[in-house]
Amino acid sequence: MEKTKILWLSGISCNGNTHSFLNHPELEYFLKHFQFTYHPILESTHTLVEVTNTVTPCDILIIEGALQNEFRRADVLLNEIISKYGKASKKIITVGTCACFGGIFKESGENITGLHFKEEKELENFKNFKNKTISISGCPIHPQTLISTLFMIKKEIDIKLDNLLRPKEFFSHTVHNGCLRNEYFEYKIDNHTFGKKEGCMFYDNGCQAPFTSGSCNKILWNEVSSKTRSGSPCFGCTEPTFPKTNLFVTKKNMGIPQFLPKGVSKRAYLTLAGVAKAFKIDRLEKGLFDE
Repeated sequence: MEKTKILWLSGISCNGNTHSFLNHPELEYFLKHFQFTYHPILESTHTLVEVTNTVTPCDILIIEGALQNEFRRADVLLNEIISKYGKASKKIITVGTCACFGGIFKESGENITGLHFKEEKELENFKNFKNKTISISGCPIHPQTLISTLFMIKKEIDIKLDNLLRPKEFFSHTVHNGCLRNEYFEYKIDNHTFGKKEGCMFYDNGCQAPFTSGSCNKILWNEVSSKTRSGSPCFGCTEPTFPKTNLFVTKKNMGIPQFLPKGVSKRAYLTLAGVAKAFKIDRLEKGLFDE
């Protein structure tokens, strides 16, 4: 069986997506079907110098980390390496919010961006590869999302993408969808202490799950948990707006959250909130383990 060849390039990165990828429980099975032509950490068939000086075999180009016009690898501009292998590869995958949109590194203001953060900041050579690019955002990415996408490419399955080039299979619903705290959300019962199993964290603690696309509460991390299940607000790390300031605060205007759930108008929200506030449900007001 011929293995699909992957070339994994690293830009300005903490390597968090690589480490997340290495935590996949079926990594050994994955490596029976895929081979790394080059990876900055894993054993590869070629060195970075060989990658920059020649055109090595590459079916899928993966880019991790933010980009900058002057940034180099092996004394070669990374943008030039991306351009060369963008032409040679069948598909390009940007892994992580930094590679997709600039992520936390774009906050430095040093002309750092993702491969396609904004039209006016888009790398010129990316426009030529847009029709073969898939974005997998997250800080870090969920390893299952990447591996599933790679197998879909290998099996030539048609991958439907959203307007940010993310696979709809994993980004068509919000993190709020599947959250175990949805009943508390519906009846406006907030959690005022991190780590508690009860209460919603949208109203006071800045949870961004209702307007963040992702599958964190459907495909659990380590097959066990997620931020909201552990009692932490969603940070919205899969969105172009990440990172935001004051992550643990819900911004409000006259008591109304500034950012409402996707697709919900202010009038509809106020109507539903007014009805929900009329209910008092003792079961939800007390702790899950209270007598």
